[in-house]
Amino acid sequence: MKPFRFGIVAGHSPDLTSWTAQAERVEKLGFDTLLVTDPVGTADPFVLLGAAAAVTIDLTVGTFVLADPFRDARALGWQAQTLHRQTRGRFELGLGVGRPGAEAQAKELGREFPSPGERITRMAETIAVLKREPDRPRLVLAGGGPKMLALAAQEADTVTFSWMPRTTEAEAESIVDRFRVLAGPRLPDIELGLNLMAVGTEPSPAIARFAKVDVPELVAGGAVTVLSGDPGAAAETLLRWRERWGISYVTINSGYAEPFAAIADAVRKAGG
Repeated sequence: MKPFRFGIVAGHSPDLTSWTAQAERVEKLGFDTLLVTDPVGTADPFVLLGAAAAVTIDLTVGTFVLADPFRDARALGWQAQTLHRQTRGRFELGLGVGRPGAEAQAKELGREFPSPGERITRMAETIAVLKREPDRPRLVLAGGGPKMLALAAQEADTVTFSWMPRTTEAEAESIVDRFRVLAGPRLPDIELGLNLMAVGTEPSPAIARFAKVDVPELVAGGAVTVLSGDPGAAAETLLRWRERWGISYVTINSGYAEPFAAIADAVRKAGG
């Protein structure tokens, strides 16, 4: 089994002072990674990741996930290699095909935003360019659908499962089992991860707006996207999932940083 890693998907900060303070806080809380979306509000993720890396010591910084259609593959390779070398390996590259609604951002950048199938094909070409470098950042791919899971099984160093908010343990197990078959002999080398939506049972207007379902309803339905607010119980769940599914990399949004830090600490004390 792989050791646990715990990460925070950063919230928006209005300026570099508050942004770097957020990075320092995440490291002090004991997390392994600080991740950013693409874009971060209206900001470019690479600029902010460089600043975060400059004010931290051991914290790994990364993208969760970079929209491949926004950038030329060679330009992206240059940016990624620069951050990889300047941080001495403290950068991981999360790559995706672009979230729903990303067409507007692509248009602003003068980039095409083709069909999902075409975007997956193009991303495979980008990955081929990135892998020309023998010393490169860790490649993280988020997978949910069959085509993305197949690509991730072939190419990813880390796979984060893209589960729908209401996904149950039985549904999650089906997805993990499918991925295991796809990965075949590569499976032992791939780190498996998940991104949680919440900790506890308190309602969250932001989650309700985004997911069209609030936290109490997810808890009542047994969704794997929410952990118990009790650190001991949550740690038991994560240890069980690692034993059962091999999932060892767990992330959550910055609004839950403190309770999630307590859970991460409980997992480590339990031998995770």
